[in-house]
Amino acid sequence: MTESEFLALAERTLASIEASLEHIADSSDLDVECSRSGNVLTIELVDNGSKIIVNSQAPMQEMWVAARSGGFHYRREGDRWVNTRDGSELYAALSRMLSEQAGETVLIEAPK
Repeated sequence: MTESEFLALAERTLASIEASLEHIADSSDLDVECSRSGNVLTIELVDNGSKIIVNSQAPMQEMWVAARSGGFHYRREGDRWVNTRDGSELYAALSRMLSEQAGETVLIEAPK
């Protein structure tokens, strides 16, 4: 994948995560705020102040996630972002991390 292809894919990924969380915030009691600065998406759970950071790393062609549970790297395999250590999928892992930090179930679906 070229760098420009990666950057376009990373942008679509960050935008889809942000859109999914905005929909969740609008349709539930979860108070979540997203902010973007370039390739960095900051997700804040307002009720407890915890954050999850998702950003793209063009040189490595990876998406990185920092959460209370640790730091994780995801590389594109086919049509999925896959954890370089345990093989978990990005959207499922984000759902789990957000659910743990929010204390309630949060489901972020991968774009179709």
